[in-house]
Amino acid sequence: MRAMEQMIETRAVGGTGISISRLGLGTSPLGGLFTHVEEDEAYAAVRAALDVGLTYLDTAPFYGHGTAERRLGAALSGVPRDSYTLSTKVGRLVINGPDGAANLYADAPRAESVFDFTADGIRRSLEQSLERLGLDRVDIAYLHDPDDHVEQALTEAYPALDRLRAEGVVRAIGIGMNQTAVPARFVTETDIDLVLLAGRHTLLDHSGLTEVHGDAALLPLCEQRGIPVVIGGVFNSGILAAPRPGAMFQYRRARPNMIDRAFRLSSICARHGVPLRAAALRYPLGSRAVVAVLAGCRSAAEVEENAALFRMDIPDALWEELASEGFLPRECLPRTEAAGSS
Repeated sequence: MRAMEQMIETRAVGGTGISISRLGLGTSPLGGLFTHVEEDEAYAAVRAALDVGLTYLDTAPFYGHGTAERRLGAALSGVPRDSYTLSTKVGRLVINGPDGAANLYADAPRAESVFDFTADGIRRSLEQSLERLGLDRVDIAYLHDPDDHVEQALTEAYPALDRLRAEGVVRAIGIGMNQTAVPARFVTETDIDLVLLAGRHTLLDHSGLTEVHGDAALLPLCEQRGIPVVIGGVFNSGILAAPRPGAMFQYRRARPNMIDRAFRLSSICARHGVPLRAAALRYPLGSRAVVAVLAGCRSAAEVEENAALFRMDIPDALWEELASEGFLPRECLPRTEAAGSS
């Protein structure tokens, strides 16, 4: 491991006894999201993450139809289990077969990813994940994208996860989505431990703060109820990593007005000597509900660069200018704090 001054600090996840690094590794790219990733590159990315202190690792069966989980498990072979925190997701079963459909993951096998939020489906999903990972437990299990299965997720899937938590099979449970309405229901109607919100509290999308459900938007609601939030998709599918014509935003080609907005954000950041990616990584931490952000990486070089950007000192003047220009809501600007070692 590297010297402590280069490590990323950790935060506790409520009263679960789990701690996660403030910057975590998202493994969707390791499943070949949009483009092929060599096996050795995937393994090197995971090892680099642990080396620089990204000890929170997130994956899912959907990422390459099991490819990301399998690669992550192989990379973790021989690594002490208590040296990292791992989350995966439940609610989709990967069914391999010659008739399976390819998807947006270049390295996915021919397979179907089938939603199943029954109690049996949740257990089967977790069992399949553990087999691919080569592990006997995961730390966090998130219900994954039950957009069209909300009632079943509440009445069947959540109770199944609750039992698994009581049995000690998983240490914490949550919901992972790229929308705010359904997670708000789970926060108010269940006893989940945390929320994973993807792409909805970023420099370009503020719906985690602005979309009100009942009496509050999701992030203020989580803060009120003491539910920690992890923010994924901080680059909004790539546009905040490299603004350009044809860039992806929320898994689709970005419209010209959104590309223009990303370029304007980049220009303001540059005036303050801050790369856009650094601002994108740090902005979500302005919410007191947010304990960590996830950044997907496909190589060791990307991991090391993101870790360095995350540790950058960002002047408060940048956040103030972005708020003054209408790019950010003023009530949730990042506080000046050390982003590196604890």
